[in-house]
Amino acid sequence: MVSEVNRSFSTCSAVSVTGPTPHVPVLLRQAIDYLAPRDGGVYIDGTFGAGGYAAAILGAAAARVIGIDRDMNAIAAAQAQVDASGGRLTLVEGRFAALDAIASGLGVAAADGVVLDLGVSSMQLDTPERGFSFRHDGPLDMRMGRDGPSAADIVAAASERDLADIIFNLGEERHSRAVARAIVEARRHGPIVTTGALADIVGRVVHGRSGDIHPATRTFQALRLFVNDELHELEGGLAAAERILKPGGRLVVVSFHSLEDRIVKTFLAARSHSGGGSRHLPEKMLQAATYRVLTRRPVTPDAAEIHENPRARSAKLRAAERTDAPARPAAGVPLPTLPRAPTLTLPRKRGREGWGRRGRVGRGTPSLAAVLQGNRR
Repeated sequence: MVSEVNRSFSTCSAVSVTGPTPHVPVLLRQAIDYLAPRDGGVYIDGTFGAGGYAAAILGAAAARVIGIDRDMNAIAAAQAQVDASGGRLTLVEGRFAALDAIASGLGVAAADGVVLDLGVSSMQLDTPERGFSFRHDGPLDMRMGRDGPSAADIVAAASERDLADIIFNLGEERHSRAVARAIVEARRHGPIVTTGALADIVGRVVHGRSGDIHPATRTFQALRLFVNDELHELEGGLAAAERILKPGGRLVVVSFHSLEDRIVKTFLAARSHSGGGSRHLPEKMLQAATYRVLTRRPVTPDAAEIHENPRARSAKLRAAERTDAPARPAAGVPLPTLPRAPTLTLPRKRGREGWGRRGRVGRGTPSLAAVLQGNRR
């Protein structure tokens, strides 16, 4: 849904947008430095949220911004910011994996910059009704958009095995089997429909030490990533940015956990080197580098920012500049797949998991369709 306030980009004078936003984004100054907004440029904020990055871009240059968010609440809450932009901000309800198609639909053939601030926003975390956080009890939802199954639906339908795989692979929770077992046992006595109920269940089997993160943190992360298909969305967004950025255009990505950062790092490493050829293929098959990496190491928050905003502690920023090489096909350089469960050494005799002779087994994350079928061993 494109904001009715401004469907097109009309030429206008520079406006410093200083309207209130609920929070200042993590690594905002560094992100704007790498994005380097310029007068007359077009920039895409693929994760609009509370509008912090968009406001900073509009305040840094007489530029134009397309703000994209799959959360209709974020779009609705930003109308004052649109009004203050003097026609330079257009908001679209959608997914950033389609950011090139969204820009094209607005008449933009090429952009000067793309910024992605991954994960859940502070606005969503601080709204109990959205079900993203266990700090305040609320419905176990976790959907960023308005469609698809909720986290409660996944918890109700998934088998113990699938739950364990989701929680291990996407939450990197080493107690995933115990958590899955506890969830299955608890739901026999009634549906698990609130964040507080799920956090209590996880807390019974995951015992952290003083100073550790909350025992339910990794399980909640896993369910959120799974419900919103966030890692595949990221893969699609990186490919879309490569297609829409003009030569010299900048890509800036801020991630908050290792799975996201691993995908961004792998993508940029692959795209910043020529590849595609071998001794068996003619030299013309070589693919030119599509990016020049600007951050040899990820940029992280300093102690002052972490003190001001503890949620910033795990943030990493990576940036790259588009070359003039044609965008590669999405499958041209394989992106990392979702991580697999660790390889397990199994006993010789048949165990309760149904495994036979001694061997080594590893499983990946199940699909949403498979999980919703339920009752899978």
